[in-house]
Parts: sequence; structure tokens; C-alpha cells
Amino acid sequence: MNWNPDLIQEVRKRRPLVHQITNEVTVNDCANITLCCGASPVMAHALEEVAEMAGLASALVLNIGTLSADQVESMIQAGRSANEKGIPVVLDPVGAGATSFRTETAKKLLERIRISHLKGNAGEIATLAGERAQVRGVDSGHVDDIRTIAIKAAKKWGLTVIVTGEKDIITDGVKWAEVSNGHFLMGTITGTGCMCAPVVAAFAAVSKEPVSAAVSAMTTYGIAAEQAAESAKGPGSFRWKLFDALHSLDGAAVREYAQVEWGGA
Repeated sequence: MNWNPDLIQEVRKRRPLVHQITNEVTVNDCANITLCCGASPVMAHALEEVAEMAGLASALVLNIGTLSADQVESMIQAGRSANEKGIPVVLDPVGAGATSFRTETAKKLLERIRISHLKGNAGEIATLAGERAQVRGVDSGHVDDIRTIAIKAAKKWGLTVIVTGEKDIITDGVKWAEVSNGHFLMGTITGTGCMCAPVVAAFAAVSKEPVSAAVSAMTTYGIAAEQAAESAKGPGSFRWKLFDALHSLDGAAVREYAQVEWGGA
């Protein structure tokens, strides 16, 4: 399967507007990481404007990390507007499996909106695939055979699944890719999972291939983390160095350092 290591250059050329209804804990980091990869963020949550804003955007991110009933309705309205425009919609089902409210909300969004990319940890994706999974708050518990579960979820919902972890799994239910780029320091700060959703959305906005866009996004993001970790002294410096690394990363470096394995059809 061909993928484009230079896709970040296209993001920077076209500067897609990424509308995000996202986690209050990580909203600032999500906006900054969007800028660092070359896209433009807009964080609009109000029901009175979400549909209009989504109609102006090039991609939409829905993150249920700090969920409320009002926010669910805003997400549905924004998602429907995005579907009418035909732009990619990335769903991050944070904490699905931890509470019934989160789990049922994630399923409702999957049923009512045409989602292009479902990005979550192993426990979240297993839950939405219909498998029993242990989820501790917003953290993933242990899940066996993650690739098989990712493929099952992709087939069930008819979209591209991204399972984040020590190795990221990307699949549309037929072909799959395993991305080994990244660093353990990503797990020491809040927000690295939330931040990769707008990166995926930005890449998907400039590509007609959902799996290829996701692979390019996750590889680029993982390499930026590796480069940030080289000089980081701990979680604090790693956080701001991650922004710097992604901002300065180019396609040539992505091509050189990418660790991607392909399988399936």
C-alpha cells in the first residue's frame, strides 16, 4: 500500500481549517498541535454556531473527553453539517467503556454521523467493536489481539480505525498498517492522545485516501515525539519540545525515520 510521507507539506500548503469540539482538559494543546502541523484550528462548541462552523471547515474532530448532554447535541449538529459538506470527521471516544454515558454517546455519534476515522486506545476501540474490555477512567486496560479487534471495529462501523498504543494500528477492515514510531514519554503527559486526532483530521482534509492519511499522520506525529524526546529532560520539556519538533518536521525526515508495516489486501 502506498502512503505519502510528504503529506505534511500539503497540509502546510493548503492550511485546512480543523473544527474541534473537544476535551476541555486538552483544548489548548489540541489547538497548538493543529497549528504546528500547518493547519488552522477553530474550537467552536456552542449549539448556536457549530453547524455553521462545520460548514466552513475542512475537517471536524469530535472528542468526548469532558462530556455533557449539551455537547452531545452540538456534536450531532456539527457532524451532520460536516457530512453534508463531505469533509472528514474524526471521533475520539475518550473513556468509552468506562461509563455507560460515554459508551452510549460514542455509539450514538457513530450511528447518527458518518465518521471517517475512529481513533482511540485499545480498550475504547474494543468496547465499540462489541468486545469486553477493561477501561480505567480514560486509560486503556489490557486487550488481546488488538489488530483483530481493530479490523472488527472498522468493519462494524464502516470506517478507518486508529488504535493508539506502543504500536499504532490503522485499518479499514481490509488492509492494515502498524506504525512503530513514538516514544514512551507520550504517556507521561495529558493530551498526547487527544492531540493526534486533529493531526489525523488535518491530514485527512488534504487526502482522498483515509487509511493513507491516517498512516501519514500517525507516523509524522510519532517521529516528532521521538525527536522531542532526544533532548527532553522529562514530561514538561517533552511537551513543548513536541510542538517544536512537529513544527520543524518535513517530509524528508518522515520518509527517513518512518517505521510502517503493511498487511491485508
